[in-house]
Amino acid sequence: MKWLSAYPKEAIVFVAASFVNSLGSAFMWPLTTLYVYHELHRPMADAGFVLMLQSLAGIAGQFIGGSLFHRLGAKSLIVGSLLLCGISQLSILFTRDWSVYVFIMSLLGLLNSVSTPAIQAFIGFRWKEKRNELFNIVYVSNNIGMAIGTSLAGVLASLSFSFTFLFNSLSTIGFALFILWFMRGMTLVDKREVSVSAISNLSEQSPLYLLMQYRIYLFIGLGSASIWFSMALWNSGVAPYLTDMGYNYTAYSFLWTVNGVVIFFGQPITSLIKRLWARTISAQLVANAICYGCGFGFILFYHDSYYMLVLGMVIITLGEMLMAPAIPAFISEKTGLAAPFYLGVAGSFGSIGRVLGPLLFGRLYDEGGITPVLLLGTVVSVVAIFLFLFHAAFNRETPGKHAKNHPAS
Repeated sequence: MKWLSAYPKEAIVFVAASFVNSLGSAFMWPLTTLYVYHELHRPMADAGFVLMLQSLAGIAGQFIGGSLFHRLGAKSLIVGSLLLCGISQLSILFTRDWSVYVFIMSLLGLLNSVSTPAIQAFIGFRWKEKRNELFNIVYVSNNIGMAIGTSLAGVLASLSFSFTFLFNSLSTIGFALFILWFMRGMTLVDKREVSVSAISNLSEQSPLYLLMQYRIYLFIGLGSASIWFSMALWNSGVAPYLTDMGYNYTAYSFLWTVNGVVIFFGQPITSLIKRLWARTISAQLVANAICYGCGFGFILFYHDSYYMLVLGMVIITLGEMLMAPAIPAFISEKTGLAAPFYLGVAGSFGSIGRVLGPLLFGRLYDEGGITPVLLLGTVVSVVAIFLFLFHAAFNRETPGKHAKNHPAS
C-alpha cells in the first residue's frame, strides 16, 4: 500500500469512510425486489414500480444536489441529506404499509442522489491537484465495498431483513457524522484563487443561465445516459436469458463478481490505455464507449456460450472503469465553481438512462428474446461513441494539462 503515501492522509481517511458507507449501502438495494415480493407479499411488477420511482426521484435529486451546493454549503448539504437518508432507512423497520414503503423508497432515491454531486464536488475542490486520481480511487473502493456488502446482504437477509435495514441505516448515519467531524473548519475554495464575491455571484446565477452553456454538459450527459441505458440489458435481458437457458442464479451473480474483480485488478490495463491511446479525459470517454460497443457486439454474436458472456463482461467493465471517474474529473477541471451544478446535471442524464433501459429492454425481451436486446444495446453504445466525439470536439483538451475553467466559474 506504499502508493497511498502519494496522497494526503485526510484523503485516504475519506476514502476509507466512503468504502464503509458503500458497504453499508449495498445491504439494501440488491434485496429490494426480494423484500417486496417475500416480505410485503406484492407482485414482481410492484417491485419494478418501486425501483422506477427511485430512479425518477434520483433524477431530481442529482439536479437539486448540484444546484444547492453553494447556497447551503458542502457540509450542510452532504450531512443533512445523509442524516435524512439514514433516518428514512431506519423507518422502514417500523412500517408494513405499502404506500408508506413506496414513499420512503422514493425519498431514499431523492436523498441519495442529492449527496452524490455534492460529495464529488467536495473531492474536486478539496484535493484539486490529486482529484483525477482520487475520483478513480473512490470509484474502485466503493465498488469493492458494494461487492462485499452485496455478498453479506444475502446472509443477513436470511436471518432477518431488519438486520440489513439496520446496518444500512447505521452506516449512513455514521458516514454523515464522520463528514460533520471531518469538515469542521474546512475551506474548500482557496480565497487566493477566487474571491468570495465570485462564489456569491455564482450562487445567484439562475439554473437556466448555467443550462444555456450546453456544450459543457449536453453531449457528455447524453453519452452517459446512453451507456447507462445499455447497461440495463444485463438485468432486463441477460438475467432472464440465463434462467431460460437453464442456468441458476449463481451464473448471473458470477458475472458481477467478474465485474468487481476486473475493477480491482484491471487498473494497470486502464492505466496503459490512458497512457498510450487515451491521454485526455475526453479521449477516455470515447474509449469507454468503444469498449461498450465492442463488448455488447461481441456478446450479440456469441451469447450462446456462457464463457463468451464472461469475456464480454470483462471488455465492458474496462469501459466502465474509463468512464466512471472521468466524468466528475472533466467537469471539476472544466467548470470551476460551477462544478457542483454540472455534476448534478450530468448525473441526472445518467439516471434517465437507468429509468428508460429496464422498461425498453424488458419489453424487447418479452417480444423477441435476447437478440433484439443485445442489438439495441450495441447500437446505443455505438451512438455513445459519436456523442463523446462531439463532446471532445466542443471541449478540446491538451494531454496532461488542466482545461481552462468555464466562464461561469
